[in-house]
Amino acid sequence: MFWNILVVVLGLAMFEIISSVDNAIVNAHVLKTMPEKYRKIFLFWGLLFAVFVVRGLLPFLIVWMANPALTIGGVMTAIFSSDPQIKEYLTASKPLLLLGGGVYLFFVFLSWLFLEEKKYAFLVEDFIHRQGVWFYALSSIFTVLVVYISLKINPILALAATIGISAFFITDGFKKNAEEQEKKIMAGSGLSAWSKILYLEILDASFSIDGVIGAFAFTLSVPLILIGNGLGAFIIREFTIKGINLISKFAYLKNGAMYSIGMLGLLMVTESFGKEYPFWLAPLNMVILIIIFLGLSIKELRQTKAKL
Repeated sequence: MFWNILVVVLGLAMFEIISSVDNAIVNAHVLKTMPEKYRKIFLFWGLLFAVFVVRGLLPFLIVWMANPALTIGGVMTAIFSSDPQIKEYLTASKPLLLLGGGVYLFFVFLSWLFLEEKKYAFLVEDFIHRQGVWFYALSSIFTVLVVYISLKINPILALAATIGISAFFITDGFKKNAEEQEKKIMAGSGLSAWSKILYLEILDASFSIDGVIGAFAFTLSVPLILIGNGLGAFIIREFTIKGINLISKFAYLKNGAMYSIGMLGLLMVTESFGKEYPFWLAPLNMVILIIIFLGLSIKELRQTKAKL
């Protein structure tokens, strides 16, 4: 039991770290444009908000959305309750959580693969990126397929899938707007320090959704999600302060993170349709993918140094 918990918590922390790398790099770049006083304000209060408010409340909110018959207070009681009847009730909502979250994560992966500028780890990534228009066709086909299968099993599952899709497009809109704001800030737009702090907090909130939703691929235990995500968020903040230049040198780390997100999304979707997986499969897949792309990054670093 202890080892199961340890594997899940470490997997959650690692997933939170790799899914927040982009966020940490943006934070570091924007913080460089701010006076020291405001950097300290963001790094202290921002950490409290990101860990204890956003990542603390989101898991409860997600569970409540899958169990609308419960009040928020009822959800909090149920999550920490050992009552078998309550556990059975929450287990019944598991497919809804998994399908909504899985569809969201798979769309995040598809969007990155087809639309986002990236450092290409493989030639096929360059080819796929040049076919970006197909993102919309594949997303539509995937949506129809998932909704069709869901309706055959349980119509409420179809609603969960559409909620996941809607959540993706809402957060994707925020992220696209954040990219434009970052360009203005780095170009010297004259924004006040408080405006930059507000921008970073909104960006943090939108990125935290990926980590929290992906956490449900590892476990449905909200206490474990809170511990694992909180640990990961704390570590990535430390990297923002001290080691972000080191992280940004690993060119393909983002690729590994996105393939992990895509794999977790597919695992969650198939599990929501009745397929069962051992608890260690999601962490193991993620670790293998990260090791592969970390290895590719280190190889490129060595090749670059050899040319100098």
